[in-house]
Amino acid sequence: MEETDLREKTLLVLGAGIALVHIYFNTIGILPGLWRNAIHFAGFALMCPLVYPLSIRGNSSKATLGLDIVLGILAAFCAVYMVAMEDAIYDRGVRMVLPEWVAGVILILAAIELTRRTTGMIIPVLIILGLTYVGWWGGLLDGIFSFKSMNPETILFRSVYGDDGIFGNIASISSTFVFMFILFGAFLLKSGAGDFVIDLARSVAGKLPGGPGLVAVFASGLTGTISGSAIANTASTGVITIPLMKKAGFPAKFAAGVEAAASTGGQIMPPIMGAGAFVMASYTQIPYTTIIAVSVLPAILYFATVAFFVIIEAKRNGIQTTDTEDTPRALAVLKQGGLPFLIPIALLIGMLISGFTPSYAAAVSILAVVVFSWFTPNKIGPKGIFEALGLGARNMVMTAILLCSVGLVVNVIATTGVGNTFSLMINNWAGDSLMIAFVLIALASLILGMGLPVTASYIVLGTLSAPALYNLIVDGQIIQIMMDGSFPEQAKALFMIVKPEAMEMLSAPMAESAARDLMALMPLELKSSIRESVLPGPVQTYALLSAHMIIFWLSQDSNVTPPVCLCGFTAAAIAKTPPMATGLASWKIAKGLYIVPLLFAYTAILSGSLAVKLEIFAFALVGLFAIACGLQGHMKSHLSPAVRGLLTAAGTAMLWPGMIWVHLGGVAVFAAVWVMHGNTAAGNLKPGTSSG
Repeated sequence: MEETDLREKTLLVLGAGIALVHIYFNTIGILPGLWRNAIHFAGFALMCPLVYPLSIRGNSSKATLGLDIVLGILAAFCAVYMVAMEDAIYDRGVRMVLPEWVAGVILILAAIELTRRTTGMIIPVLIILGLTYVGWWGGLLDGIFSFKSMNPETILFRSVYGDDGIFGNIASISSTFVFMFILFGAFLLKSGAGDFVIDLARSVAGKLPGGPGLVAVFASGLTGTISGSAIANTASTGVITIPLMKKAGFPAKFAAGVEAAASTGGQIMPPIMGAGAFVMASYTQIPYTTIIAVSVLPAILYFATVAFFVIIEAKRNGIQTTDTEDTPRALAVLKQGGLPFLIPIALLIGMLISGFTPSYAAAVSILAVVVFSWFTPNKIGPKGIFEALGLGARNMVMTAILLCSVGLVVNVIATTGVGNTFSLMINNWAGDSLMIAFVLIALASLILGMGLPVTASYIVLGTLSAPALYNLIVDGQIIQIMMDGSFPEQAKALFMIVKPEAMEMLSAPMAESAARDLMALMPLELKSSIRESVLPGPVQTYALLSAHMIIFWLSQDSNVTPPVCLCGFTAAAIAKTPPMATGLASWKIAKGLYIVPLLFAYTAILSGSLAVKLEIFAFALVGLFAIACGLQGHMKSHLSPAVRGLLTAAGTAMLWPGMIWVHLGGVAVFAAVWVMHGNTAAGNLKPGTSSG
């Protein structure tokens, strides 16, 4: 017990110190990026073995504690030492001497071990495969994946000092934006924001039929603005919402599935969106504010789909409102604890829109949390500030180690060009079908997600497949321009190089098949020029954003998709239900993760005017409800298989891109089914029955 207390106190002090260092160099300090990232890694390398201790056969001892401390100190020292020796290495003509060799090797081995402890075996295996690929077995391969081996010194140098190495671009995201937002979330939690979110959700949704389920959806959406972590979201809100849902009459497995699916939305809910949104901004060079702005309507659609499943299940089981005397009232909740939550969030969003950097905006918002907490019962004093600093650093350990270490994998991909090769393979397998590419990437994300956190899954998939997806999206837009007969004159000459009669063909509208055939004739090097000359810059930017948003959303599915679904398993532990069955329930309820990204691919919900976005959103909202009714087999009453199929088709029609008459037809069918079933008593099945 004493050892545990000492460990916790050490972590608190160490975490608070690390947090203060990060606040300094993210606000008023001036520090080179390499030094900042090395200090970032070093600090969390010290913490990691204490948070994730070495255990032998499930037991830890003083001997293993000593090994943990040595590992942390070695990793931290080697990180700082290697950066300190950078100038000396350059002075020798990029040559390393024995101490640098030893420190560099220890640094990489320590990163592999710490990553294994925090995230499992997948990333460590990828690191080892990547480093040995560029140093050995890549030269043994034939064909497109053959790579002439590099010497060990070059590999080590690029792994440490490269732009995509362990202290490279992804580490910069971790040491700045991500850490500051995690710290902001820790201060919000310390201010009582977690209880405020639950109470506010109960006050708003608790009075509605099936209210406890809607509380889970609403609370998870709000909590997502704090944590940006689906698993943390499940654990923090689930302990309250799952028992509430079970008490109201929802089946335990369904209650756990709702919480897991709703919590998964935490990482797609602006303004924080986990670490992935910051990585996306870095990869695409699209402003973070643009990413969170276009993510609002899709996030609402996702949470709406989960809410639809809750409403339908409540109808089917005859669950009514559970509003009681102890249900908090919204005004009282806002007066009691709203200031340290709502005002800092509003301030954060306002500063981001005004052009302040995310790190600086987060720092000011942290200060606002502390200040406004003094107008509530949950005042944050010096002790509270110290504990929030320590909590923020502790919550960051896994993410910091992961984002630094995954740079070793990204560095190999960038060095070898494997990403371009993989993209070409997707293009070949998919042909010119964006849908086939979508399915391939969804399958790849599911497989990767079985062993990777969603952020790592997005980084790997985004690096490998985003170029292919981007090319398919923009080529589809160019084909549409050909079909419309509005092809720009300056770009026609590029086609004439390969097909002289193209000038005449492009001067008039052409059939889709002819347009695709003409595009297929173009060599790769010409296609790039065609894309740049035909499509305006903003169109290309939003196509790139669409590609990354698709991958980002699909990467979330590992939270709720068996056989490895950590959110589902976390919710199952709270609900005391079978983990795999709960995972299947959460997977069914989280269907929006697969449907909404199709809107990114085929509609202008990200790039259109506000009116266009709202039109797409409105039809999609009704369409998703129709699909949910079809999947659940219930609307106001039990639905026959034929009607279920009809509703699913109507919902699909409302989601269909660009055809208003198809959308209106879907609405008409849905309305007819609604009226037809309006005279049947709602919830006519006995509680607990299921239509399959």
